[in-house]
Amino acid sequence: MVPETVDVKAIRSQLGMSQSQFARIFGFRLGTLQNWERGNRRPEGAARVLLTVIEQRPKAVLDALID
Repeated sequence: MVPETVDVKAIRSQLGMSQSQFARIFGFRLGTLQNWERGNRRPEGAARVLLTVIEQRPKAVLDALID
């Protein structure tokens, strides 16, 4: 199940990444990431799914993107 909300800042912080790093590595626009973290907007659809997977299995996502 995909949660209704995700704490993007907590996910990013857990990985020890800056906003720029997180956005670049996972394919998000920096401005979008900043809006999510400020609470101006919230991730929807596929972005929320990807963020949930990043939170639960960050190594799997990073491995898939590096290969």
